[in-house]
This record gives sequence, structure tokens and C-alpha cells, in this order.
Amino acid sequence: MTHLTLNVNGSAHTLDLEPDMPLLYALRNHLGLNGAKYGCGLGQCGACTVLVNDKPVFSCLTPCAGMEGKRIRTVESLGTAEEPGELQQSFIDSQAAQCGYCIAGMLMRAQALLERNPHPDEETIRAHMATNLCRCGTHLRIVEAISRIARREVSHEQQ
Repeated sequence: MTHLTLNVNGSAHTLDLEPDMPLLYALRNHLGLNGAKYGCGLGQCGACTVLVNDKPVFSCLTPCAGMEGKRIRTVESLGTAEEPGELQQSFIDSQAAQCGYCIAGMLMRAQALLERNPHPDEETIRAHMATNLCRCGTHLRIVEAISRIARREVSHEQQ
């Protein structure tokens, strides 16, 4: 075990962890942040996606040892069930979640895109989101939810 300090959602957490422990396990089992899900364990589905220094990463493949000094953000940083963030609300309004298992990862990947490019076109959204999978097939609703935010930001800027 090693003392590792992880900066998660703006707070520092010093934990005793095996350095090779996947970040996903530290988030879920040690910090109680259960938004990111274990899907495939191979970095192929995206259910475990979190942001590290504003870039989406598969937390199931990311060892904790390399995370010290980096900013880690999970879906819990976007809002709550009582007060969802703007992107979360757009997913709700678009009925983008069916079973909901993939949604935390989808939200974090979409958040990274919108922070880098606030006005992506549909082609850009589709290409960026292709890494994350939804077994229920709500991809069209997910793209619509992200597009709503991109359009809303454009309309706000034009006012």
C-alpha cells in the first residue's frame, strides 16, 4: 500500500492504495463516488469515463499511481439529482437514458467536448462520442442532448 493524494472534484483525498489499482476502484470503493461504472474492464465501452486534466479517460484502465497532481472529475461534479447541471438536464429533457448504465461516462465525454469546443456540429459530436457505447441504443438522443447545449450556447451568445 502507498499513500496517494488524489484531487477529485476539487478536493484532495489521501488514500492508502495499491499503486496499480485502477482509478475506477479508488473512486467507487474508497471515495464512494459511484457514478462511473464498471462495464467491460477493457476500455472498450466507456461506462467508466472520467475527466483527468479535462480529458476523458477510461478509469478502469488508469492506475492510481499516475494520478497524483492531476485534476480528476467525475459525473458527481456536474450536479445532483435535485439540481442537475445544464448538460445533465439536457440529457433528461432529451430522454437520453434508458437503463442509465452508460450515462455517467457519456456525460463526462460530452462535457470534455463542450469545454474544448462549445459549439460542435453534429459530425464532431458523433465522432467524439463514438468511443462510448450504449447497449440500449439511445445514441441519437445522446447526440440530441449535446446538440441542444451547443445550440443554446450559440443562441445565448447571439443575444
